[in-house]
Amino acid sequence: MADLSINLGGIRTPNPFWLASGPPANTADQVMRAFDCGWGGAVWKTLGVPIENVSSRYGGLDYKDRRLVGLNNIELITDRPLEVNFKEIALVKKKYPHHGVIVSLMFEAKDEWKEAIRRVEETGADGIELNFGCPHGMCERGMGSAVGQEPKVLAEITSWAKEFSSIPVIVKLTPNITDITEPALAAQKAGADGISLINTIQSLMGVDLDKMVPHPIVDGKSTFGGYCGPAVKPIALQMVAKIAALSQWNLPISGIGGIENWRDAAEFIALGCTGVQVCTAVMHYGYRIVEDMLEGLENFMEEKGYQTIEDFRGAAVKNYSPWGDLNLNYKVVAHIEEEKCTGCQLCYIACLDGVYQSIRLPENGSRVPIIIEEKCVGCNLCSLICPEKCISMREVETGRPPESWNERYAKPQTQA
Repeated sequence: MADLSINLGGIRTPNPFWLASGPPANTADQVMRAFDCGWGGAVWKTLGVPIENVSSRYGGLDYKDRRLVGLNNIELITDRPLEVNFKEIALVKKKYPHHGVIVSLMFEAKDEWKEAIRRVEETGADGIELNFGCPHGMCERGMGSAVGQEPKVLAEITSWAKEFSSIPVIVKLTPNITDITEPALAAQKAGADGISLINTIQSLMGVDLDKMVPHPIVDGKSTFGGYCGPAVKPIALQMVAKIAALSQWNLPISGIGGIENWRDAAEFIALGCTGVQVCTAVMHYGYRIVEDMLEGLENFMEEKGYQTIEDFRGAAVKNYSPWGDLNLNYKVVAHIEEEKCTGCQLCYIACLDGVYQSIRLPENGSRVPIIIEEKCVGCNLCSLICPEKCISMREVETGRPPESWNERYAKPQTQA
C-alpha cells in the first residue's frame, strides 16, 4: 500500500492534504471535523490584530453550467480574539497529536511577531506560516502582499521569525509580483524551512450593470479582492514550477491554488511540491472531498509503482523549460476519429476563423470535417474544443533532427 505521509520542513503529517489558511480553518470545531474526515493538516486562519470584516465578502465567476470556476473574496484575517484562537489551537493539537497544526501569522512590529510566535509555541502547534500573500485590505496597512512584493522586507521578517521560533517557519508568497523567484530565494536565504504558494490574485470579479457597482457589493460600493478557485490553478502551477526548476532551490514547497481533486494534487507534487493546501474547494463541496483525494492519489501511486510521495515529487520539473529550448522540428497534426464524430463542425469553424484554416468540409455530403495535414500546424485548438473528444494529435516524422530556437540561432550565421 502506498505511503502518503510527508515531511514538509520538519512538519510531519499522515498525508499531503492540508486545509489552507482561510474560513474552513477558522475554529477548533472546523479543524477537528476536517481531521475526522481525513485531512492531514491545517493552516489556521491568519492571526493578527483582530479586525472587523465586511458584509458581503465573496463574488463568484461561473462558466456555462460550471458553478464557481473562480471565487473572489474581500475577507481579511481573523475577527476573533487572539486568546480564543490560541486556546482552540492548543485543544486541537492535544486531541489530534499526529495531525499537522500550522498557524498563519500577520503582524507589523518585531515585538508583535516575537510575542505571537511565543504564544503559538505554547499551544504545541507544529509550525508557523508567515502570511506575506494577502492582496487586499492588509497590504494597504503595510502587511500581507506589501511584504511579499519586497524581498528585502520579507527576508528581514523571516529572519525575525527564525530567531524567535523553535518550530518550522513556512513563508507564504504572493502571486502579485513580476518574478516569483525573487521572494522565494529571499525566503530561502533568510532561513525559512519551506514556502507555500500561491496566495490569491488581485481581481475585480464583475459589475452589477443595474446598480453599476462591482461585486461583491458592500452598501453600494465594492473593492478589489483575492481571486482563487479552479481558474487560478494554471497560474499556481507555473509559479511552483518556476521555483522548483531553480538550480539553487532546496526548500520544500506547499502548493496552493485551484486544487479540487487528487489529480490536481498529483500535478502540483509532480512539479516539486511536497504537499498541497486546499481552501476554495472545501468552501464549495465540504471537508469530505478529501476522501476521494486520498483514495485517488493512493490508487494512482499504486498503479504507477510509487511507494511514497517522494518517488514522484518533482518528476515533471526536468521537462519544464524556457520556450527557447523546445524542439522546433517536432510536429503533430490533428486526426479525427470519424466513427465518434457527430458532425457538429465546431472544429471547422474554429480553425477557419480562429487559427490556421487547416480543416475543410467534405464535398460528398458527410458532416465529418477533413484535416488538411499539409497545412495543419498542430496547434491543438480543434482537439481542445471538440465536445466528443474525437480529435487527437498525432506525431508525424519530419526527417529533421531535434533543434531548439536557442540552438538554431546560437550558430554563426553564414553570409550569402
